[in-house]
Amino acid sequence: MRKTRILFVASEAVPFASSGGLGDVIGSLPAALTAAGNEKLDVRVIMPFYGSMEESGEYKLTKLCETYINLSWRRQYLGIYTLEHRGVRYYFLDNEYYFKRPALYGSFDDGERYAFFCKAVMESLPIIDFFPDILHAHDWQSALTVIYLRRRYGLMDGYRDIKSVFTIHNIAYQGVYGHEILGDVFDLSPSDLEVVDYNGAINLMKGAIVCASAVSTVSPTYANEILFPTYSNGLHFVLEHNKGKLRGILNGIDTDYYNPETDREIFANYSAGDLQGKAEDKRQLQLLAGLEEREDVPLLAIISRLAGHKGIDLVMGMAERMLSGDVQLVVLGQGEHIYESFFKDLAARYPGKVCTMLTYDKALSKKIYAGADMFLMPSKSEPCGLAQMIASRYGTVPIVRETGGLFDSIRDIGWQGGGNGFTFAPYSDAELLGAVWRACYTYGDKAAWKELAEKVMRVDFSWQTSAKRYIDMYNDVLS
Repeated sequence: MRKTRILFVASEAVPFASSGGLGDVIGSLPAALTAAGNEKLDVRVIMPFYGSMEESGEYKLTKLCETYINLSWRRQYLGIYTLEHRGVRYYFLDNEYYFKRPALYGSFDDGERYAFFCKAVMESLPIIDFFPDILHAHDWQSALTVIYLRRRYGLMDGYRDIKSVFTIHNIAYQGVYGHEILGDVFDLSPSDLEVVDYNGAINLMKGAIVCASAVSTVSPTYANEILFPTYSNGLHFVLEHNKGKLRGILNGIDTDYYNPETDREIFANYSAGDLQGKAEDKRQLQLLAGLEEREDVPLLAIISRLAGHKGIDLVMGMAERMLSGDVQLVVLGQGEHIYESFFKDLAARYPGKVCTMLTYDKALSKKIYAGADMFLMPSKSEPCGLAQMIASRYGTVPIVRETGGLFDSIRDIGWQGGGNGFTFAPYSDAELLGAVWRACYTYGDKAAWKELAEKVMRVDFSWQTSAKRYIDMYNDVLS
């Protein structure tokens, strides 16, 4: 029997290049789908070949070809490389002008860079001899593949029967540009403007939503939230009109990569049945962070992009009151200057109680996940969130706001039948502080805290259940 072919189109994937949750998903979901599909799925991934991959020298890539493709009036080099990782075939599209840069995003010409990527994806299908049954594109950087399929390639041999799925990982980033570059950069015709036009500008995410066979996002609650102005960043009208093809599927995490029993990047290993190693991880983290070496004090962690929608302003509003109590805080992340300055100043004023690390380091983040007692994630909006799941995997109890995927994954311990964390609903620093104090009070009962830590470690945040829901969506699209 012929396998169903799925091609993931994304701008990043762990371990090759990643800036956050999107990379984690693309690095783990395809393998989970392959396993869950019982050999009925052929799942592959296509992404840019970034300069950082070449410089690392870690990956044994096979070059498939060198060619040139057209993007409007440009004729640009395209190299195609491949390798197999965790049973999944990956393709990497090479062009040094566009992708040999120090950062994945943030260049002045990101629109052109990812237009080239999307055009290259479509032109690569006959070269790699893989015409998928479903093209599954992720976020605005890949949105043009869905638009190109519907508006240009869908009538061509090989492309005619391809269906498309577009997944919104974060609706705040939509790929918005001026009309004047419709043809010059995006290689679209004037007749395509009706598809991508929104609020007087080109909106690539809007175009993909309209053109896709199905639209998904990364949690059921977020799928409902983005139908309303508070969460939609202006796209609620489009989503409401297309809600018949919208669904939310909660992300999972790679439970092999995030496994305190085997993780070589933490100080000591442990399990839900034996938490002794976690006490050593806490002690070593306190030494590393320059905090007082105390087992009895609750150690809170923030690992986050330091941005307003992450609820960092709530932390600012209650930090002094929180630190008046017997607690410690470790902050890891980068972001807006106002928040970086605040946490630097906080650490200077509370030596031995607060440590601020203005960087992002995956190995360091795992040491913090393992060594902390509690994890703060008070987001204003959160499509899914993986950090609360990772923290749980390491027995670090989440304190979260009830929004998006945080609501779908964490229930308050006062919830009927018990929960797996501490939650609050109103967007208020007083509500956040109340949740922190409840957690600290529970921490004072060592037996109760040990039971809670063991419980959160046993929550199944693997991809197994979510992968089956993706397969159900694919089957619906193809039926």
